Amino acid sequence: MERKGFLKSLLFGAVAAPTVLTACDKSSTGIIPTEGTPGTTGSVTNPGTSSTACAVAPTETAGPFPTKSPASFVRSDITDGRTGYKMTAKITIGNTNNGCAPLAGAIVDIWHCDATGNYSEYGGTGMQSTNYQSVHFLRGRQVTDANGLVTFTTIFPGWYSGRATHIHVHIYNDNGTSLKVTQIAFPEGESSAVALVNGYSKGMSGYTTNARDNVFGNDGGVNQIATVSGNTTDGFELTIQMNVSA
Repeated sequence: MERKGFLKSLLFGAVAAPTVLTACDKSSTGIIPTEGTPGTTGSVTNPGTSSTACAVAPTETAGPFPTKSPASFVRSDITDGRTGYKMTAKITIGNTNNGCAPLAGAIVDIWHCDATGNYSEYGGTGMQSTNYQSVHFLRGRQVTDANGLVTFTTIFPGWYSGRATHIHVHIYNDNGTSLKVTQIAFPEGESSAVALVNGYSKGMSGYTTNARDNVFGNDGGVNQIATVSGNTTDGFELTIQMNVSA
């Protein structure tokens, strides 16, 4: 298939099933910051580690809840009506073969759990008892601009047993070849956004830190911790550069 045709199929695969994309829509933004009791007050600015070196992002697992049909969710707003604190995620893709300069035209998929720690497209099993197999919230695909940037509107992720707060990322080149499956970690500590959100209604009792996480604990989250700023009233902004060998 020619490159133009391949990209078109990747980017517009959702056209055939538009109702899938709006199955959970409850409002124009889908963001209602009412859940949870914040652990601290005020705004936070937590610097990350992603820009400390021009290094390839670590490879991490895509499972156990990867998006089943990523090309069906080309969109920047991925909330689909899920309740939580608004978060704008700005992910820049750099190319280590070009001094980590921005990589334009890369395809970026992200997915993460909701405020209660559940994923869409899965459930009804021992791994996740709540059944969300028929809905598709908090999953999306974008293509990087000339600055290597993609921007998603979402909610601050919750957490679930055994994992720190995180976002899954799958990066492809403009031909659709997989370049990297990785994950984004969040800064932690008493003055962090994670503490401010306070696990929404779940709280932080039993929370797994980055250092003890079964994914990030293997490499300390090096080059994976995003910069996160904001508050529970106005929302949060996450920024990170993730480098690939392209």
